[in-house]
Amino acid sequence: MGSKQIAQETFDDAVQENITEFEMEPEEAVREAVQQFEAQGVDLSNIVKAVRPPASENGQRQKHQILLTLECLGRAVAEQDVAQLPQQLSAFAAQCKEQLAFRHLAGQNGAYPTVLSACQLAAGDRDLLLQAFSTLGALLDGQPDLLDATGQELLLQSLRERREDAEVTLAGIRCVRHACLKHEHNRQAFVKGGILPLLAGAITQHGSSAELVRTAASALRVMTFDDDIRVPFGHAHDHAKMIVLENDGLRVLIEAAKAFRDNSGVLSELCATLSRLSVRNEFCQEIVDLGGLNFMVTLLADCMEHPDVVKQVLSAIRAVAGNDDVKDAIVDAGATDLIVLAISHHLGNPQICEQGCAALCMLALRKPENCSVIMEGGGALAALQAMKAHPREVAVQKQACMLIRNLVARSRELCGPILALGAEVLIAEARAAHRDCDDVARAALRDLGCKVELRELWTGQKGSLAQ
Repeated sequence: MGSKQIAQETFDDAVQENITEFEMEPEEAVREAVQQFEAQGVDLSNIVKAVRPPASENGQRQKHQILLTLECLGRAVAEQDVAQLPQQLSAFAAQCKEQLAFRHLAGQNGAYPTVLSACQLAAGDRDLLLQAFSTLGALLDGQPDLLDATGQELLLQSLRERREDAEVTLAGIRCVRHACLKHEHNRQAFVKGGILPLLAGAITQHGSSAELVRTAASALRVMTFDDDIRVPFGHAHDHAKMIVLENDGLRVLIEAAKAFRDNSGVLSELCATLSRLSVRNEFCQEIVDLGGLNFMVTLLADCMEHPDVVKQVLSAIRAVAGNDDVKDAIVDAGATDLIVLAISHHLGNPQICEQGCAALCMLALRKPENCSVIMEGGGALAALQAMKAHPREVAVQKQACMLIRNLVARSRELCGPILALGAEVLIAEARAAHRDCDDVARAALRDLGCKVELRELWTGQKGSLAQ
């Protein structure tokens, strides 16, 4: 994707020029403009790629449909026309949901204060507030910068006052989630405002609502992200600790899972959130003590045909295996065979191969007994098959190399069997193909007892070679 940006008006002018100067049909004119700008490295993800209506008879430039709809909503808000608001909110939300470019253009033209005013007008009308929050969520999707302190307080207040109402709570949580993705300032502001107990409380109070539990768990997980490139240091770790220690988050999530044993979507979301909370040894152990490991293993066995679920469960197992005692519990629960099966069954899926190798890698670390179990279960063979299947996927290559190294680091007797599977050639190829694999591949080859040729890099200084 390109890094350059242009204004919507610039794109519209180029389309119009194609139509008037080169006599292109509208669709062809748009395609040509897209190709022209993309060839120049321009990012068009926020651009509405459609023909703007022609100018009126007096020469006034017409607007894209999303802006015309926004104007109608704005008039209803300005006139406090509660009778018209539902229709206008619905029309605007529907267009916002179509694509990011539509809501981006609307956001640039004052959509947020208009929708926020609609939310404030609807504060005393439950059905209208529900619709206003749904519209706000649609607008904020991909545009967290739009939300201000007034909007944050309105959402927090509504979630506190209407916590009994599952639908309004769900709509509010969706807004919070959109506002916190890739936005550290909003995350910290919501946490300071008390969002964590509201999210945990919503899961407990509305534990029978699959969509609410799934969305609230996802919102909790977003609070542990460190995805805002504008902020050098976020509070992801602190937020994870607050969820666990101050809001009993592990118990809340694991108890919620019991109501959705047949809902792979909800269970996958809960697993993903648990993995983000496994930031301390004692948290990993608590997950096991609360029955979280058993539900992960059962879920992996029952949902082997669902790649999204498999990936999340493998990630969660990888996370809790950071605790050495939990490693043994995972192996005792028979998870290693399921992990190997997952890699083999989804060999064409690089993410599952990566997470599967990473999970086995964690189980093998500092645990010779576990290494024997993994080896006997075909773990090394599965990892090498993953390397063959995904030679260009550096993440798969790295995790497989690290697994091989962990298997033999304290179990030298496994070197021969692993070398017999063709490990040396595959690891050497990974090292040659991916600079990021150099260190782990060299370590794996060394611990396998292979001759390792040190790669020399010219530093530019006379008489200086760096290995």
